[in-house]
Order: sequence, then C-alpha cells, then structure tokens
Amino acid sequence: MIDYEATALRAFHVYSYEWIDDLHFIRPPGEFLASVEQLPQYLGIARERFLAAGWRGDGDIGLLWLPPFMFSLAAQIATHGIVVWHVKQENDGVSWILSPIELPFESLESCH
Repeated sequence: MIDYEATALRAFHVYSYEWIDDLHFIRPPGEFLASVEQLPQYLGIARERFLAAGWRGDGDIGLLWLPPFMFSLAAQIATHGIVVWHVKQENDGVSWILSPIELPFESLESCH
C-alpha cells in the first residue's frame, strides 16, 4: 500500500487530533513496505515531520487505513483507500497524522 519513496513524506499534510483512543487499527509500517530495509528511512522522515509540527517525540509511529467510502465521490479516492501515518503522543494523548492527500475532516487541525 505504500507505493511512494520515503522522501515523498516531506510533501504530506500534517494534522493533529484529540484523541484517537482505539489503537487496534494502527498497524506497524513494516507490514506495508515491499522491503523492511526501507523502514528506517520512512520512520526517520515521518518522525522529522511530526516533530516539526509539535509532536514531543513519544509514542510509536504506525499506519492507519482510511477506506474510500469515508471520502466524497468527488475526491476520487482509489478503491484501496488511503493509508496515513499516525503517532499518539503518550503524555497528553494527542494524535498526529501525516497524509498523502489533504484530508476533508473538519475536526482535524492542520499543522503547516
């Protein structure tokens, strides 16, 4: 499901949200990469982006799948949906999201 280079994460949209409490749907990033050897590069850039947005550096970075039916038809989301990067800050529970597309959800706070 990750069909882009790690450097593409530098152009992703960053959001914060209070709170995503059910983490059962957050998956390890290695499950979505063709080669586990690439994982450190992806995690490094995701960490960099989250830190620049205000994340305090605690919590585990994972992936969250957003199914296509969550988006309007006008968004033309592929049938496999969107996979976003996620980390939940341990000290206050704020979730940070890194998305390849601009997300249309009003409850997310954009972090430029």
